[in-house]
Amino acid sequence: MSRRFLTVEDLRRLNSNEVLVDADTIVTPQALEHARANGIAITNGMSAYVEPTPDRGPDAERAMRTLPHLPEPIDESIGVGPGVVVTAIGKNRPGVLSEITSALATAQCNVLDISQKMVEGYFHLVLMVELEPGASFAQLKQCLECLGGPDDYVVRVMHERVFRFMHRI
Repeated sequence: MSRRFLTVEDLRRLNSNEVLVDADTIVTPQALEHARANGIAITNGMSAYVEPTPDRGPDAERAMRTLPHLPEPIDESIGVGPGVVVTAIGKNRPGVLSEITSALATAQCNVLDISQKMVEGYFHLVLMVELEPGASFAQLKQCLECLGGPDDYVVRVMHERVFRFMHRI
């Protein structure tokens, strides 16, 4: 069932002191303000208007388990775990891969997957790494993102949960 909206224009058009709405009707904040200012009661028949529960869509339950703001949202069924995605892009030169992997080794990260592509003297590197239990994501991010430079290459670090959430369909 599709939701309906009640707006200020609807209230003006109805020109009534009481407006009856369905349980799924969403009253806009502007309409609520207009109703308060003009003494209009918005009800669902028995009681005052209560905002309906948001419709989060068909993947809402899975999203709640895997959103990055939740504590340790690990969902093995879709491969979300304690991983980190590291991307590096820039001009190719000897030692770039060594610099990045040395920093990862110093942080005791385990490389799970690696992909590198070369295009006309520029590289694009993506690494999926796993943090050591108890390791600081913030420290790893700061260490890696200080590598390279604007005229050399740039490194970006993102938690796997954020990466997967951004790239879901």
